[in-house]
Amino acid sequence: MDAEGPDLVLEIPNGKILKENFVGKDIQKYDSMLVLSHFKGHPMGGYGGALKQLSIGCASSEGKSWIHSAGQSKDQTKIWDNLPEQNKFLESMADAASSVVKHFEKNIVFINVMCNLSVDCDCCAVAEDPCMKDIGILASTDPIAIDQACIDLVYNSKDPGRDHFVERVERQNGRHTIESAAGLGFGTRDYEIINVD
Repeated sequence: MDAEGPDLVLEIPNGKILKENFVGKDIQKYDSMLVLSHFKGHPMGGYGGALKQLSIGCASSEGKSWIHSAGQSKDQTKIWDNLPEQNKFLESMADAASSVVKHFEKNIVFINVMCNLSVDCDCCAVAEDPCMKDIGILASTDPIAIDQACIDLVYNSKDPGRDHFVERVERQNGRHTIESAAGLGFGTRDYEIINVD
């Protein structure tokens, strides 16, 4: 969002791990946000959707390091050999996501595209090929509900690649991000799917 600092600091008074989030200062120029996410697996987070896009996707370079290190360092050169316990990383993503949602208040909408469902993120240098058939596109005003719905669609799928995708989510305890976000109260895990043809 902004290649040049200084970063905008978003406060997270009720954050479980992080008490502040660092995003590009130009986020202040906008009064609304459309969060478009390619829902897929992820080697670190287990899965990537709206919550990851809000946290890692909106974070500045230093902010990404802050989240990945669970608030220990903003220096990319210092975090990779000292990564935190997995749940602290996932809780840090939930904390950071909450600050972006709060910043935009009600002026934010989420779209998760469940196509090309690989266990790897688009950011991987060499990502695995998709393991599941396309499911569709979901939209919501709640980032927690949309990620929960996507996870449930994968878990309830009869696609032969479902087990491979689920293994990635569970290996990284990916659903904990959703649980942590719900605990912060900026959305709910409850949802109703309304099909639009």
